[in-house]
Amino acid sequence: MTSLPAVGLQLWLDDEARVQRLAGPLRSALALPGQGQARLQDYVQPYSLLVLEGEPLDWQAQPLDLDFKAVSGGTLHTRGWLLGQPGSWLLQLFDIGDLLQHRQQSLSAERQRHLTSHLAAELRDCSFDRLGQVAREQLQWLVRHWRASAGRILLQGKQGWQTYASSSDPLSWPDDDELGPLLDRLIPGQMASSLSHAALQALLPQADTYVLPYAQGHIVQAWLVCVGPFEPLSAADALNAWAAYAEPLVSRLAAFELQQQSERLDSLQLQLGAGWWQWRLSEAALQLDPGLAASLGVPAQLTISQWLSRVHPADREAAQLALGELQRDGCALHLSLRLLDHNLAANPRWYRLCGQVRGSGQQRRLQGFMLDVSDIKGQQLQASAAQARLENLIASSPAVIYIQRYVEGALQAEFFSASLQPMLGWEQTGETLQPGQWVHPEDHDLWLARTRTLLREGQARGRYRLRDRHGGYHWVLDEARLLRDDLGLPVEVVGIWLDVTEASEAAERMQVSEERYRVLVEDSPAMICRYTPELNLVFGNQPLADYLECSAAQLAGMNLGQWMSATQREAFVERLSGLTVEQPVSTAEICLALPGREHAWWVWADRGLFDAQGRLLEIQAVGRDNTQVRRTQQQLLQSAKMATLGEMATGLAHEINQPLNVMRMAVVNALKRLENGDVQVDYLQDKLKRIDAQVQRASRVVDHMRVFGRRSEVEQQWFAPWQAVEGALSLLAGGLRSKGVELRVDTPQQQGSVSGHQDQLEQVLINLLVNARDALLAQREQQPWIALRMDADEQRVRLWVEDNGGGIEPRLLERIFEPFFTTKPVGVGTGLGLSVSYGIIDGMGGCLSVDNGAHGARFCIELPVQSTN
Repeated sequence: MTSLPAVGLQLWLDDEARVQRLAGPLRSALALPGQGQARLQDYVQPYSLLVLEGEPLDWQAQPLDLDFKAVSGGTLHTRGWLLGQPGSWLLQLFDIGDLLQHRQQSLSAERQRHLTSHLAAELRDCSFDRLGQVAREQLQWLVRHWRASAGRILLQGKQGWQTYASSSDPLSWPDDDELGPLLDRLIPGQMASSLSHAALQALLPQADTYVLPYAQGHIVQAWLVCVGPFEPLSAADALNAWAAYAEPLVSRLAAFELQQQSERLDSLQLQLGAGWWQWRLSEAALQLDPGLAASLGVPAQLTISQWLSRVHPADREAAQLALGELQRDGCALHLSLRLLDHNLAANPRWYRLCGQVRGSGQQRRLQGFMLDVSDIKGQQLQASAAQARLENLIASSPAVIYIQRYVEGALQAEFFSASLQPMLGWEQTGETLQPGQWVHPEDHDLWLARTRTLLREGQARGRYRLRDRHGGYHWVLDEARLLRDDLGLPVEVVGIWLDVTEASEAAERMQVSEERYRVLVEDSPAMICRYTPELNLVFGNQPLADYLECSAAQLAGMNLGQWMSATQREAFVERLSGLTVEQPVSTAEICLALPGREHAWWVWADRGLFDAQGRLLEIQAVGRDNTQVRRTQQQLLQSAKMATLGEMATGLAHEINQPLNVMRMAVVNALKRLENGDVQVDYLQDKLKRIDAQVQRASRVVDHMRVFGRRSEVEQQWFAPWQAVEGALSLLAGGLRSKGVELRVDTPQQQGSVSGHQDQLEQVLINLLVNARDALLAQREQQPWIALRMDADEQRVRLWVEDNGGGIEPRLLERIFEPFFTTKPVGVGTGLGLSVSYGIIDGMGGCLSVDNGAHGARFCIELPVQSTN
């Protein structure tokens, strides 16, 4: 076996690549396998197994690049050849780690140069309109190259550090207001060695955070914030790549901003008609800004003589003297003059010339600026004219304009306009300029308070009395304002006095009148209020508040309709809608459910207030409580109803006795059959059915008596008027027939609907039928009869009650409906039946009338037809 020098690493292998022996300096760096007689494949990294495919005979005469497992856990990079030996193979290897590292560094440097040149070229060569888009695209490319998650570029703006571009990422970035203060505290020099920062890591806890600055000199111009993982080759490479990106971006943005500023300056100069000018005092040539020269219609360089020819003749001498003084003394130039443009006949424009001498000797020159002040001069002329007009207006104004100077904490009169003498008779001489002495003694506190308010708040307004020269007093309206200097210290007070004597006296008279009106309204026992068409109260007096159990102040805003039923409210609103300018007043009786009461009735009078177009704006109303009267009327109606029931007692007893007699006879006959033993089922069923029919007949009479005897409902209802006829006949028909009175009832085919109380109409019909019965029985007619019929049209329905009793004496017809008037004997009638009946029909909006027909008296009940649709 040939001995080789101990360099690198030598491995002796058998024909199956098992390692027989190791030698060489690199032997100690290898990680040895755990088992003995290990093959060569057990010493190398897995990816080197492709090189060792086959047997050692296959590897001979070709270079082998093998990466061995190192003891340190790393990799040992080697290159060598397999040499044949007697009975074995020798693998001679050398360490090529340094060679590979150098090659990797070269490749990395090449990639870094390509990266920086690519970034710089893309940002430098694109158009400015696409600069933002390209910056985002290159940022995304750079973030992907570094295998980072996201990145954001921040540039210094007017509001501090602001985001200029960011890569698309799912992270929730903090606001610029949070990032900016942290970036201001970072030191760029320290960032070169450590790119991460703990404070930024706290703002973005999702991943590692890194920041890269770009500075020009010692001033940071831009920051790049990356969220890891961040894998550049080194911090220096990362900063170089970022600098290649940021330098063209910052430069182009700065150049664009400079261009914008230049354009704005040119635009401003153009709009102001301004520009620079320069004159070398040793030369006769004058240089003008090109834009200014174009606006004047002169060349950009012209002689002093040419320049002076453009100056208005009135200002030319002053310009020559100023230029001569400049050449002699070198002082600053401030001059306003008029210049003629290329159209010499046009109105000249005013310019303000400012300049200052620079340099010395032959380099002495005057550099300055020209500004078009024509508008300012025009405004000055207008201000002078306005001041002249104002002085004339002050002199002729009926109000007194005055000025008080602030001196050591006090206000001293300094000026009064000429209208002081016509108003108060005082002249601006001597001691008369002391307005505090003219104030009425009772108004001294107002005058002193006015002075304190002026000094504290800067303005004051008030009224007080001033004495005139003849001893009389005038009410004046004083409006004053305190003027201050630039430091906020008081200087003077400017104010006016306006004579408001007549208005003040009229206001006092109005106040007295309003007080009388208020006392009248508040002390009135009637309810007085104002409300909108929607029934919202605007004002109500104390009596109304007492009825509604609240204070007068709480009435405003309440809705009057909340105490009405839906029917009452609808009728109330409909009545208000009928108010017009020609007929602004309406009166009605309304029903309300007030707190603590069952129902209340008010007699209510409304007056509408309208605007110029005739629209209803507000309603003024006066009301009085009519509840007691209404309840008395209800009690009277109920009394009359009960009296009617009393008068019908005999007839009702007969009406009930009739079915009782029939039932008694049926029972007697049935019992006899039972005693005789002659019991037939059909016979008993017939008797029992007859008894049941008579029980129902008597029950209907009793039920109707009970319904008729109840109090009427508060609200009116819809009903068919013929139902009241049927109800009255159910109570009286039997009694009338028992007394021999024939009923001639003509049942109508169609019926309308009326609004009211059915029981009350029934009471009216009963009164008329009972009166007709009594008249017929008193006349003792052989064949007495009473006829009932109804006819209707689209607007009215009429119920007729007629008899053949001979009629009513004509002289009594006029008094027939008077209360307590009766033709019956004493103790028989109350005299209220027809009077109450007339009131019931009138309350339903109808009319009860009487006349004598061909056979006797004829009563007509006429009611308005109401649609139920």
